Amino acid sequence: MAKPVIPAALIGHPRACLVSKLGLGTVKFGRNTGVKYPGGGGYALPTDDTISSLLDLALDLGITLLDTAPAYGVAEERLGQVLGARRNRFFLMTKTGEEFDGTQSRYDFTAAHTRTSIERSLKRLQTDYLDAVLVHANRDDVNVMTETDVLPTLQRLQAEGKLGLIGVSTYTVPGGLAALDLTAAVMVAHNRDYQDEAAVIAAAHTAGRAVFIKKALSSGHSADPAADLRFVAETPGVTSIIIGSLNPDNIRANAAAIF
Repeated sequence: MAKPVIPAALIGHPRACLVSKLGLGTVKFGRNTGVKYPGGGGYALPTDDTISSLLDLALDLGITLLDTAPAYGVAEERLGQVLGARRNRFFLMTKTGEEFDGTQSRYDFTAAHTRTSIERSLKRLQTDYLDAVLVHANRDDVNVMTETDVLPTLQRLQAEGKLGLIGVSTYTVPGGLAALDLTAAVMVAHNRDYQDEAAVIAAAHTAGRAVFIKKALSSGHSADPAADLRFVAETPGVTSIIIGSLNPDNIRANAAAIF
């Protein structure tokens, strides 16, 4: 089974071996409004049993990275309720900075909110350690990193042993490049039809930073998912591709395209 090349930024991380080339996104576990996926106007949230089955399927397929966020509605709580002993079999990544109130997003990158957000995520996910935390930046991503307290606060929480890898989910090329200078990881959009941030991936590859990919399937609008996934997976520097799905057959097909 294919494994990602572990970048220098992850060497020494206690669960680096669980960073699979394909990661399971969990937005559909907890949020069904205000999303760009087909059916995003109100698909039914899965039951706990369905989520549990999807987690077992992911492990069976070699998908050992879970990506979640406070902005994904109740996804963190849902995961915390069903992970159980499986927690230590996953590399668990969440975010901070974006909050979703059911209608729209708001952003808060203050020190107080960042600490509260991380403590809340630990409680919701029923864990004492987050393998990775990404800043859920807005479109002013450079200023988020350089003019707010979010990164220094995450670094303090890291020193306290509450989280491992720190990175930023960015929107712009300058933001992605700044994330590489200031953190160990970046999350960027990349697919066959959108390659505007390819320079960030190339720079991360050179610098040994971890690269997590969002929108590899154009937010569910890909006409050829297998080919699109292979294209992204074969891009030098890509660490893991995050794909969210509630359909077991789709998850199997995605895994088959990469592993």
